[in-house]
Amino acid sequence: MGRAAERSPGSPLCCHPPPQDPGSEGQPPPTWILARSPAAPAQMPGAGAPRGQGQPPAGMGALVQPWVLLFTYLLTTLELTCLFMQFSTIPYLSRMLGLDSVTFGYLQTTFGVLQLLGGPLFGRFADQRGARAAFTICFLAASALYLLLAASCSPALPGVALLFASRLPAALMHTMPTAQMVIADLSTPEERPTALSRLGLCFGVGTILGSLLGGTLSTAYGIQCPAIIALLLNLLGAILSFTCIPISTKRARVHGQADPPGKPKASVFDLKAIAHLLLQPGVLPVFLIKVISGFPSGLFTVMFSIICMEFFGLEPAQAGYLLSFFGLLLMVIQGLVIGQLNRHFSEGALLQASVLVFCMVGLAMASMSSVLHFCLLMPGFIFSLCTLNVVTDSILTKAVSASDTGAMLGLCASVQPLTRTVGPTLGGLLYRSFGVPVFGHVQFAVNFLVLLVLWRQPLPQKRNRVQ
Repeated sequence: MGRAAERSPGSPLCCHPPPQDPGSEGQPPPTWILARSPAAPAQMPGAGAPRGQGQPPAGMGALVQPWVLLFTYLLTTLELTCLFMQFSTIPYLSRMLGLDSVTFGYLQTTFGVLQLLGGPLFGRFADQRGARAAFTICFLAASALYLLLAASCSPALPGVALLFASRLPAALMHTMPTAQMVIADLSTPEERPTALSRLGLCFGVGTILGSLLGGTLSTAYGIQCPAIIALLLNLLGAILSFTCIPISTKRARVHGQADPPGKPKASVFDLKAIAHLLLQPGVLPVFLIKVISGFPSGLFTVMFSIICMEFFGLEPAQAGYLLSFFGLLLMVIQGLVIGQLNRHFSEGALLQASVLVFCMVGLAMASMSSVLHFCLLMPGFIFSLCTLNVVTDSILTKAVSASDTGAMLGLCASVQPLTRTVGPTLGGLLYRSFGVPVFGHVQFAVNFLVLLVLWRQPLPQKRNRVQ
């Protein structure tokens, strides 16, 4: 797949594409949106257009694409910051409302189940209705969540009922897969892993800022303050989404891809169409590797707060510092390291490396005895986790058509909610029965089997070098 020409350095910020002449259908597109072909090495003044032919997304010129990507990263960072503000205050709000650990587990499970059910459907909605509608609905749903969360802090209102009601909009909160869809639509196959890995910078910034702001604001101004600030920020995100994100980022359909005349448009709730994506060539094996290889680390992550408190003996402030260190490592590794590795190694090699490092980290985790040991393991743990997610997302979006990238990424995004749904029960059982070393043993055993499968049936070792 070719890449569309890049904008010139002097291009202005443009939130909407220029209007097109209705009578120009079938005419050659204007030269400012033509991609440079291999036989025509000439390029636009001041722009280093990449080689290859391609079509820009329908209704959007190539000059707008860099600004769309910039707004996508900005909106993702904004949403993640608010999300981690919520994560840092929910335990204290639950304690204030008198919830025990079992009820708090039900609250977490409710959030996970709703995101699990909504992910694939929302991805299909994003494919059909476009990035603008998807981003706007994500931020409006998040605004509803934080409004209910702020209301649950009021003594005059039924706090527990409102706290559980605040989980309901989670079914429509899928900013990360929507951002991944936009990046997949606007990037070439060679650039896609690097572009997706930059979301790690957004995740790291959101983790650090959200954790710090949540604790600081709740301590200084009360536990209701983070929810109110998050509500205002998400309303701002909805406005930015509606005004600065194009209606659709899908590439123009080529000959043979148009729906036959008279054929009804597939429904967003067509579960058969969603399941059919997994049956396309090369999709199901990679998706199973993503689920199986990442599940042990997901169990450990779900139990991390309990492990910090009981096994490491950390105070809340110390656990916050550890999470900030986690966010910093994730920001560096996913935002910088993986992009450089993708220039020199194939996706198959990177996937094997992530599983191999998972095995090594699992062995070391089985003998871990202090928080210092865990800090030494964290770079390898985060490298494997980030590489697995970035590479599998990139492979899966390449394996489906451009019109199905949102649905595919919705399926990928449902993996984490699945872990959050079954993780508290299974992880708690393993932890109470065998202690922390069991997570290392499970991680080593599962990923060793996955590594054997990858060695017997490796992915194509085609190098995706960026020229």
